Amino acid sequence: MFTGIIQDVGSIRDIQPETQQTHMVFHSALDMSGWNLGDSVACNGCCLTITDFPSTTTFAATLSVETLSLTTFSDACKGAAINLEPALRMGEALGGHMVTGHIDGKAVVQSVRAVGEHREFCFALADALARYVVVKGSVSINGVSLTVNKVGRNEVGRNDFTVNLIPHTLSHTNLGALKAGQQVNIETDMYGRYVERLMQFPTEKA
Repeated sequence: MFTGIIQDVGSIRDIQPETQQTHMVFHSALDMSGWNLGDSVACNGCCLTITDFPSTTTFAATLSVETLSLTTFSDACKGAAINLEPALRMGEALGGHMVTGHIDGKAVVQSVRAVGEHREFCFALADALARYVVVKGSVSINGVSLTVNKVGRNEVGRNDFTVNLIPHTLSHTNLGALKAGQQVNIETDMYGRYVERLMQFPTEKA
C-alpha cells in the first residue's frame, strides 16, 4: 500500500525485454540500506517487487505482460524519469490517499494550462475508467496523489478530468515535464469499484 506522496524521482538505468516479461533496473537517490528483496516500490504508481540490488543506488524488478500492457512501461526508455515511493509502513503519515499500486490503465494529457504559479492538467481517459473518477475524489497519476477538480467530456466526446498541481508537486515529481499528447499511468479510487461490484448482486431477503 502507498500514499501517492513521491519520495524521489529516479530513472530507468537498464531494460532487458524477454518474450513474456521485461527486467528493468531503476536508479534512486533514496537510502536503500533498509530495503530487502521482495519489498514493494511504486514506480510511476505501479507496484513492483524488488528482485535484485545491482548496486547501492539501484534496484531491479520484473514486469509481467499484464503490467506492460496496462502501463507506460510498455514504451519506456533508458534514462526516463520515474516517480518512486517505497511501500507505506505502519505508523507512517498518510499524506495522500490509499494507493494500491495496481494501475488501471493509461490516460492522455489533453492540455496543460498555467494558473498563476500552478498548472491545470486535463487528462482524457477511456469510458471504462471514467466512471470511477469523481469531482473532489482522489486519483493517482504516475503514482502522485491528486484531487479531481472537474470531470466532463471534450469536444470529440471523450471523457476527461482536470487536476491542479502546485509548484512543489511540479518540481518534485515527473509531472512537471508532461506535455499534451503524452500518456500517464492512472489508478482510480478503489472504493468505487467495490460499490459497483456490490450493486451487481441482489440483496438476499431474510
